[in-house]
Amino acid sequence: MILQALNDYYLRKCDDPDPAQRLPAFGLEQKEIPFILDINAEGELLQLRDTREQQGNRKVGQIFRVPTGVKRTVGVKANLLWDTVEYVLGVDTKGKPERVVQQHAAFRDRIQALPATAQQDAGIRAVLRFLQQFDRTQLERHPAWFDALEANAIVSFRLHGEMDLVCQRPAVVQAAMNITNDDDAPQAMCLITGEQAPVERLHTAIKGVRGAQTSGANIISFNARAFESYGKTERQGENAPVSRAAAFAYTTALNHLLRKDSPQRMQVGDASTVFWAERQDPFETIFGDIFQDDPDAGAAAVAALLGAVHSGKWDGSDPELRYHVLGLAPNAARISIRFYHCVTLRELGQRIAQHFKDLELARGPNDAQYPSLFRLLTAVALQNKADNIPPNLGGAVVDAILAGPNTPYPALWLNAAIGRCRAERQVNYLRAAAIKACLNRQIRQAHSSHCPEKEFLPMLDPSNTNAAYRLGRLFAVLEKIQEEASPGLNATIRDRYYGAASSTPVAVFTTLLRLKNAHLKKLPAGRVTWFEKLLGEVLSAVSDFPAHLSLPDQGRFALGYYHQRQDFFTRKPQDTSIETEGASA
Repeated sequence: MILQALNDYYLRKCDDPDPAQRLPAFGLEQKEIPFILDINAEGELLQLRDTREQQGNRKVGQIFRVPTGVKRTVGVKANLLWDTVEYVLGVDTKGKPERVVQQHAAFRDRIQALPATAQQDAGIRAVLRFLQQFDRTQLERHPAWFDALEANAIVSFRLHGEMDLVCQRPAVVQAAMNITNDDDAPQAMCLITGEQAPVERLHTAIKGVRGAQTSGANIISFNARAFESYGKTERQGENAPVSRAAAFAYTTALNHLLRKDSPQRMQVGDASTVFWAERQDPFETIFGDIFQDDPDAGAAAVAALLGAVHSGKWDGSDPELRYHVLGLAPNAARISIRFYHCVTLRELGQRIAQHFKDLELARGPNDAQYPSLFRLLTAVALQNKADNIPPNLGGAVVDAILAGPNTPYPALWLNAAIGRCRAERQVNYLRAAAIKACLNRQIRQAHSSHCPEKEFLPMLDPSNTNAAYRLGRLFAVLEKIQEEASPGLNATIRDRYYGAASSTPVAVFTTLLRLKNAHLKKLPAGRVTWFEKLLGEVLSAVSDFPAHLSLPDQGRFALGYYHQRQDFFTRKPQDTSIETEGASA
């Protein structure tokens, strides 16, 4: 299913109306070529062109469509009409002159192995003449040469006065497309197209997956006899027979989606995530816009999506259009499929909208209405650092979002949020939002029981009688009493007792309730009466203090505490007796 979807995307992009967005035909690939040797028909060097442009802290070369590169390990294999300085010009850059001689010979042999029709092309003849009369001193007159030599950069050829490279000329392209059809590759039914075709033995490496090898890794590969079955050997690629054209298609499409600065990729924890639609659509990049770590752009994208979901209008998009989301994670020399979802645009919008509804929570004026996934994950990580986010957590959260509203979020997310609340003794907006979302999905999944629990609201819910939730509210009330009785305290009961109160209430609350009496004596009579009434309302549903609270109940405690604290600082028109302090806890 995944490879078929990528193959379909490749076929669509081959016919893209924008020539710059078209993917190369079978036998070609997109490649960064930093330097171009500009030669005339007689093979004379006219100029060494530097195609690089400054992007951030580095220079990036122009992208060209060239014959597909060979898969190199330690052997000597040359690309067709483009390669490194050592291969193309035979100039040693690493102190290995004997190997460079072999590399340059392989480069020339690759050109001379082209069919006669290609050998007659003016561009090929000019390149061969250049190689025959090459003089290094000609290049040393060009300033760009020393940059190319130092980096052993990739170079190619172009005839003077033309826009295309020599390797892009029609005769060369035709030869490159046919060059892989003349060997004894086994024939089999392709798993992607269903057609009988030559099987690709080694698939093109996938690059751009963070954490994988920089030279690329594979989704499909076999390297041991243990993977052989029914007489199919891993050396022939028969265990997963994919035709050469289909293998080129899916690898080209995936490398295109994973390219640098692609609007259709994002990083979710250790999962490099790509997304695409089965047809061209304005919403094709919406997934990245919504989950990006840009408060302004992300909020605008979420608002647009939620508006479309609620109104049923998709701005010209087809709500039944199928949308693909694929998460890839590194695994040594291979790539693991962390998650894959194929849903309609309508389902995608509804599931993302449900995710933000689950996160909806009373908040301060500086808290984001639609928190990004990155901020949610760093909020539950040690020291709020991205490096400390559990590697599988981001992918598991996205997997739950796309699987539907009844799919629980990973237990690790709830555990991490509660753990940080206890360790830092602070229940902030992002952690409380994560706890609420996790608990509500657990409640939703277990809703078939005889006594279903009520889902938590975004704001304080006085009708919620859950004992852990009420104890969280009680702890917030006791802290508020202490704050009003002793203004300017450097530390409150939260700093000393939060961990114990949220896990073993019976060991703490008797002490806190006794201390509360001393604090109330310092308050005006009106405030004392108000707090006494509030304490009575909170404790009315608590028959006894539990000896221990389970991890989910510790989450309910944290949410009750957060709700009550937010409620203290929310102005209520019908109740002017509570002073508004204008800031969140």
